[in-house]
Amino acid sequence: MILEAVMLQVKQEMEEEYEVAFREASKIISSMRGYISHELQRCMEVKGKYLLLVKWETLEDHTVGFRQSKEYQEWKKQLHHFYDPFPTVEHFENVDL
Repeated sequence: MILEAVMLQVKQEMEEEYEVAFREASKIISSMRGYISHELQRCMEVKGKYLLLVKWETLEDHTVGFRQSKEYQEWKKQLHHFYDPFPTVEHFENVDL
């Protein structure tokens, strides 16, 4: 399992519209092969800042299966215009302790 982590900055005064759009777009990502779960967290200190965490079975499920799909094009259409600056996506794996 890998964890996709994305810090998102939504354009000023668009937060409510973004959250509505994200709820709708969640149907897209949750239908993808290798998807496990996701959550969107709203920052309490910085208005418009969000943290998106998505669990995937494999890195390729996200980078190839989702990112190269027609469904991703719809995800982009619904969400990408809200971001400024455009977010950086990072992937993490569990450390055995």
